[in-house]
Amino acid sequence: MSRPVVAIVGRPNVGKSTLFNTLAGERISIVKDTPGVTRDRIYADVTWLNYNFTLIDTGGIEPDSGDVILSQMREQAEIAIATADVIMFITDVRQGLQDADAKVADMLRRSKKPVVLVVNKVDSFEKFMPDVYEFYNLGIGEPYPVSASSMLGLGDMLDEVVKYFPEGSENQPEDERPKVAIIGKPNVGKSSLINKLAQEDRVIVSDIAGTTRDAIDTDIKYNGKEYVFIDTAGLRRKNKIKEEIERYSIIRAVTAVERADVVIIVIDATEGVTEQDAKIAGIAHDRGKGIIIAVNKWDAIEKDNNTVKKHTEKIRQILSFMPYAEILFISAKSGQRLNKIFEMIDVVIENNSMRVATGVLNEIVTEAVAMQQPPTDKGKRLKIYYVTQVAVKPPTFVVFVNDKNLMHFSYTRYLENRIRDTFGFRGTALKFITRERKED
Repeated sequence: MSRPVVAIVGRPNVGKSTLFNTLAGERISIVKDTPGVTRDRIYADVTWLNYNFTLIDTGGIEPDSGDVILSQMREQAEIAIATADVIMFITDVRQGLQDADAKVADMLRRSKKPVVLVVNKVDSFEKFMPDVYEFYNLGIGEPYPVSASSMLGLGDMLDEVVKYFPEGSENQPEDERPKVAIIGKPNVGKSSLINKLAQEDRVIVSDIAGTTRDAIDTDIKYNGKEYVFIDTAGLRRKNKIKEEIERYSIIRAVTAVERADVVIIVIDATEGVTEQDAKIAGIAHDRGKGIIIAVNKWDAIEKDNNTVKKHTEKIRQILSFMPYAEILFISAKSGQRLNKIFEMIDVVIENNSMRVATGVLNEIVTEAVAMQQPPTDKGKRLKIYYVTQVAVKPPTFVVFVNDKNLMHFSYTRYLENRIRDTFGFRGTALKFITRERKED
C-alpha cells in the first residue's frame, strides 16, 4: 500500500502555504536551495497518529500574482483532483464565503474525491463560529474551523482527513518486490518503455491503480523474478498550459518516487538533457533513492565514435549533483539494451541497501586521512575519530569529529569518493552526518 496523498486547494491568500508549513513542521517555502530541486518545495511528508501521508501545497504551484483569476484556481484544483486521495479545501473566515469558493466547490463535488472543508483564520472559536456556519452553504459537508498560524483545530481536521485514507493505510505489510518508478518529462517514452518490457516477457500485465489516478502499477516478471513498475504517464492534461506541465510532472514524480526503491529517469536522446530533467531527477536524489538514467530514443541519433561520450558528459554536467547515477542508452521502440535494465535495477537496489562493517570503514577513512590531511582553520586541525554506518536506503554514515565547523563540504566529498572507490555504491546517493565529540 502506497502512502496516501493529500492536496491543499483554495483561493490565493486564504492561508494554504501557512497551513502547509505548519503541518510539515518547517517553513518549506523558504528552505535553502537543494541541488536539482525546485526552489519552492511543494510537497512534504506528514505523520498524524499512525498515518504517514504526502501533503501537496497547490499554493506553490501558481506564481505569486496580483490577478486572482478563476482560471488559475481551476488549474490548481485540477492538479490536486488528479493527484490526491483526499482534498483539503481551504477557505477564509475573515473574507467570508466568496463566489469563487462556490465555483471551486462545484468542481470538487464533481470530482467524486473526498473533500474536507477547512475554514482558516479562526483565531477565536467564540468570536468566529457564527461566520463558520455560513460555509455550510457550499454543500460539501461540515466546515472545520482552524487557525493555521495559531495551530488551533488542526487535530479535529486531521482526524477527518485520515478517515478517508484507503483501508489498511495504517499498518500495511511491506510488498517485498522491487518497485521501480519511471519518471521524466511528458512524451519521453515512459509508457512505451513499460509496454515494451511487459510485452517482451509475455506476462499478463495487471494494471492496479496506484496512489494517484495516473500512476499505474505494472507487474513484470524477468528471469523468474517479479518487479513492480510505476508509470507516471497515464493521465493526459485537459489544459496543456506550458508552465503548468512542468510543475504537474514534478508533483506526479513525487508520488511515484515516494513508493519506489529505484527510480529510472527517462531522458529523450533527441532533445538531450534539460533543466527540467534536473528538477525531476532532484526529487529522487533528495529522497535518497537508487537512480538509473535511461537515455531513450537512442536509435534515432546519428552516431560516431564520440556520441556516447558527448551525451554522457552533458548528462554529468547538468545532473552534476548526482554523479553516482547509472546511465544506460536504450530504445523503447526497438528494445535496444532493455534487458540491461533489470540487471542494473538489481545492482542499484543491492547498493542502496549495502552495509559496511565499522572496522573496514574506519580502515578506509584512516588511509584517506593519511593521504590527504584534513583542513585547518586558525591553527586548529579537523580530527576524525571514527565513522560508522547508521542506515541504508540510502546508506547513511555518521562521522565523529573534534569540531564540525572544520568539516568542509569538499572534505566530506573527498571521503565519499574514497568510500566509493572501495565499495562501489553504484547508482545510490550516500548521506553523511557530522557529529562533534569532545576530546577526552
